[in-house]
Amino acid sequence: SYTELQVTTNFSFLRGGSHPEELVEMAAAYGYKKIAVTDHNTLAGIVRAHVAAKKAGITLIPGCRLDLLDGPSLLAYPKTQAGYSTLSGLLTLGNRRAEKGDCHLYRADVFEHSKDMIFVALAPNTLTTDFALAPEFEAHLRTYKSHLGSQLYLSMTRRYQGDDHKLLFRLATLARDLNIELVATNDVHYHMAERRELQDILTCVREKCTIQTAGLRLHSNAERHLKSIEEMKRLFRLYPEAIENAQKIADACNFSLDMLKYVYPEELTTNGRTPQEELEFLTWQGATEKFGEQIPDKLNDQIIEELAFMKKKELASYFLTVHDFVHFARTRDILCQGRGSAANSVVCYCLGITSVDPTKFKLLFARFMSDARDEPPDIDVDFEHERREEVIQYIYEKYGRDRAAIVATVTQQRHKGAIRDVGKAMGLSVDTLNRLSTSSWHYSGEWLEDDWLAAQGMNPHDPHSRGWALR
Repeated sequence: SYTELQVTTNFSFLRGGSHPEELVEMAAAYGYKKIAVTDHNTLAGIVRAHVAAKKAGITLIPGCRLDLLDGPSLLAYPKTQAGYSTLSGLLTLGNRRAEKGDCHLYRADVFEHSKDMIFVALAPNTLTTDFALAPEFEAHLRTYKSHLGSQLYLSMTRRYQGDDHKLLFRLATLARDLNIELVATNDVHYHMAERRELQDILTCVREKCTIQTAGLRLHSNAERHLKSIEEMKRLFRLYPEAIENAQKIADACNFSLDMLKYVYPEELTTNGRTPQEELEFLTWQGATEKFGEQIPDKLNDQIIEELAFMKKKELASYFLTVHDFVHFARTRDILCQGRGSAANSVVCYCLGITSVDPTKFKLLFARFMSDARDEPPDIDVDFEHERREEVIQYIYEKYGRDRAAIVATVTQQRHKGAIRDVGKAMGLSVDTLNRLSTSSWHYSGEWLEDDWLAAQGMNPHDPHSRGWALR
């Protein structure tokens, strides 16, 4: 069998031409049992790929392409949960060194963060004028081998530039000399060949050029799509060991995102209490402050029921975490307010997370938490905009920057922004872009109709004009 180990999704910003879900679904249609996702210096795409893989009945291999500042790029695959932790730590190190959007990693960083991982060195795309591999690449590969040993493999990819046979032969010779095993990949950037045009546009947007001037910055052909297992075997029939080693790596990588479980900080408890004991202590303390020494029987019973449910679900640390930064905000007179379904919890009210008085309103705890959910509930807390940074810095100071992070959000470009970016890449004039971006509120089939194109001042019979709408 065979597993594709080099897949770039659209989470490699302006590089991948397909969503992780599309790539996974195509892999399943081809009969793949496993597929890796290796975005550039990020693990951002693996969550959606993991969900799609479970739905499609195949297994995702989480991975990453490490683009180094002082050596050839490496594909990295964690074999175990410890390996995934190591890889995450390595990427965190690179991101903390660089400005937003960059990741600065060096060979020494990889060597120090190599436990429980497999690496594949990416070969150059071309040979020198003497039809040889660049001496610099050979030197780097020797260094990689000396530090990574049997963890290191060497990739083989067909580029269709006229010298594939020579390139693969040189790689096979070098691998034999250095005792490195070969791995076949297709350097996938989109799930089907038709996406090549979109991927070209993404390249133009990234490089700030037009499709007419992009030149060699574009891929030279449309072969960077996911291929069937049979086609990959045919393409590397002279190097069957490269196909076998791809499956060998896939079989060695047994880590799954399902293994991950949130580990809460230990700083949440005081006086030697367990998290559940701390939660109960703070809850009853808050209940006494809000309702007096004589807590109404109905609320008393509700608190006992909620605390028992939280103990059953092992959620004490989660509620203590939220209470921690809400308590900090209130002690500093920073306006904050819990909202949403959390307002249905008497415990949240006693902890000061929400402000809905259960003596005045009927609360429905089932709307907040139930046995049907295996993950912690959502507790949304708003902080006043001008002082939100104080709360963020408190969290960093208490838990350390190596244990706290701001969660990234993924945004989707709307049609007006997409029109302008695609139009610029296609070389359209500014006045045309302005007219097109204000002519419609959303993408529709009319963009391909002759009358609509003509109304925008474009020639409906010009393939260039129609191609803009298709992209």
